Amino acid sequence: MTTETLDIKITKAAQSRLAQTDFSQLVFGHTFTDHMLVADYADGEWKNFEIVPYGEIGLSPAISSLHYGQAFFEGLKAYKHQDGQVSVFRPDKNAARFNKSAQRLCMPELPEEMFIQSIAALVDVERNWIPTAENHALYIRPFMFATDPFLGVVPSKTYKFMILTCPVGPYFTKPLRVKFETKFTRAAEGGFGYAKAAGNYAGAMLPTRRAVEEGFDQMIWTDAKEHLYAEEMGAANVMFFIDGTLVTPSTRDTILDGVTRDTVIAMAKDWGIPVEERRISIAEIVEGAKNGKLTDAFGAGTAATIAPVGSLNYEGEEYPLSDPATREFSNRVFNTLNDIRYGRTEDTHDWNYMV
Repeated sequence: MTTETLDIKITKAAQSRLAQTDFSQLVFGHTFTDHMLVADYADGEWKNFEIVPYGEIGLSPAISSLHYGQAFFEGLKAYKHQDGQVSVFRPDKNAARFNKSAQRLCMPELPEEMFIQSIAALVDVERNWIPTAENHALYIRPFMFATDPFLGVVPSKTYKFMILTCPVGPYFTKPLRVKFETKFTRAAEGGFGYAKAAGNYAGAMLPTRRAVEEGFDQMIWTDAKEHLYAEEMGAANVMFFIDGTLVTPSTRDTILDGVTRDTVIAMAKDWGIPVEERRISIAEIVEGAKNGKLTDAFGAGTAATIAPVGSLNYEGEEYPLSDPATREFSNRVFNTLNDIRYGRTEDTHDWNYMV
């Protein structure tokens, strides 16, 4: 679907905070750029696209998103190339997932071209905020929420679409100690685990905090019915390299269709590596860790990028994995992915959207 070029009104901040920002001390999601994009949905159409100085917004305390949860988001990144050009990585995939979330939460879709043009316009205004250091980028957070000031369990008729941008460094800085979560459930069949709904993340906070208190960095969520099958990590899809094959849980209504996940699968296929998208049991993973056939395990996500798993814990038993520095597959993926995103190698799949 295509649209005409968006008419986006731009109001620049009176004074930039760029010079006061320490890019060597970036904490993920804490530093925001000078501007944000806002747009409204009312009377059946999207309108009022504006880039304005970053700041607070006025809202009624009765808006339905605060009471009934009509809110979701996306996450993607922009990169600065060595020649100064700027690219956004695979925004079309995020646009498709954005609308998939909107459909499930009974919210209006945003045409793909509107989504991409909005991101491109804001990134262009904030291009000086894009870090140049390796493994750094400009994180982009598009989101939508319901704004009807009405206390009733019905879909809102009005919505706000916004985009925030943050310069970021690595999300994880060490191999992850991970536990299989077999008590709490992230998502159930027939639910909306595949959507990037705000409520999914709220429900995950208590078990995540408890896992951290136990000394873990992340959890691998398991199926809601039996807690016998791996689904995804808290901050990323999870992938395993077992006996020469890349194995990852198949997407369903409990698992996010991750952009990085899709990218890794495409790379593996390019390299002639067997790929299996299927249900994978904890028993199979644990057995692979015991007999040495599990040679790699990592999270794959926009924020996490490629996050190596250092050890797995199941029912109190720890299963250490190989030194991440020696892992051939995930290191090859990580380095190749960086080369593509930073413009150092040919982008054969046209994944980089140039701004």
